[in-house]
Amino acid sequence: MKQYRLSAPERLAQTIQLPASKSISNRALIIYALSGGSNLPENLSDCDDTEVIIEALKYMPDEINIKAAGTAMRFMTAYLSVMRGTHVITGTDRMKHRPIAILVDALRKLGAQIEYVGEEGFPPLKITGKKLAGGVLEIPGNVSSQYISALLMIGPMLKNGLTLQLTGDIISRPYIDLTLWMMGEFGAEAKWSTPDTITVAHKPYTSRDYYIESDWSGASYWYEMVALSKDREAEVKLTGLMDGSMQGDSTTRYIFSLLGVKTTFETQKKGIPQLVTLRKNGRGVSKLEYDFVNAPDLAQTFVVTCAALDIPFHFKGLSTLKIKETDRIAALKNEMRKLGYVIHDANDSELYWDGERCEPNLEAGIDTYEDHRMALAFAPFALRTNGLIINNPQVVTKSYPKFWDDLKYVGFNIESL
Repeated sequence: MKQYRLSAPERLAQTIQLPASKSISNRALIIYALSGGSNLPENLSDCDDTEVIIEALKYMPDEINIKAAGTAMRFMTAYLSVMRGTHVITGTDRMKHRPIAILVDALRKLGAQIEYVGEEGFPPLKITGKKLAGGVLEIPGNVSSQYISALLMIGPMLKNGLTLQLTGDIISRPYIDLTLWMMGEFGAEAKWSTPDTITVAHKPYTSRDYYIESDWSGASYWYEMVALSKDREAEVKLTGLMDGSMQGDSTTRYIFSLLGVKTTFETQKKGIPQLVTLRKNGRGVSKLEYDFVNAPDLAQTFVVTCAALDIPFHFKGLSTLKIKETDRIAALKNEMRKLGYVIHDANDSELYWDGERCEPNLEAGIDTYEDHRMALAFAPFALRTNGLIINNPQVVTKSYPKFWDDLKYVGFNIESL
């Protein structure tokens, strides 16, 4: 097992070249392919998730292995359903235990030809692409937004377009809005026609040049470092972020303002990638309550940050955490105990901490569960304890391949054990 031991610098003051947004990159690639484009989008993410989509679209082999990339599995399943040819799409052992029946059932209702190669309801899938009629489709709104986005992006290719009716509570709405916005950037007509219904017209995408914004999810870990640094003058500059970004995780800017981190954009121009400065402002809440239904990928960041700052919290809207790269609710409870914090869960969708502590076990190292966000969210805790150990640190390649290099650049000492 590979391990890193982290020691943090006393001062924090550097400019970081953030990775490109994985969410935007993956959507742009699917839409680019559906548009018949000749030029790949610019500034694509170099993370694992994006690389597997690029490889799949470039070579279209009979068997497509998307490894641990959940986004790629969902987006490519829909994409292959409307493209000619027969392919088997598969992934890691963990991927073969991540449910996909909701998406498969929805695509089948549209006429897609999809078979389960192994266990019913889970990858691998054998998909024979063909022209689909489209029409009206009903799907629960509380499923992963990636299912919904996958269906929406193939909507313009369907003979009768697509009317998607979402039932019950709708989670991760900003990710759906991001998909609709990007579809519009490539000429599609897709919009909310009612608060719970989305209509997509049968209108082909238009090929165009496209530039990818930096990743707000990646930015969240630098916000965390500024918040946790004992350096009162801590300052980090981040490149390529937009004021008014459509990325759901851009809400990190607001939530960290509640924890004493101020955000300053280089200019007042919205929608333009620019330099952002993060600084401490010395003011934070005494308790944080927040509903992460629209940004569940930020939960790990704020669980670690709040506990480290001794700020009790109650987080809701976390129902999708159990079906991510790992069961993130269980993983967070386990690993926070190693740091000395007793976190509780409720209703399969909530996490809270009331200040309860336990004896830490730092020498065991933080397990990462094949989940990039466990490594990324826990690493900044090194600013609060000397010699934090991260087990299997290579998992960061899924979304932020240069993370450890960036930590070294700002002064962290990283020792391989």
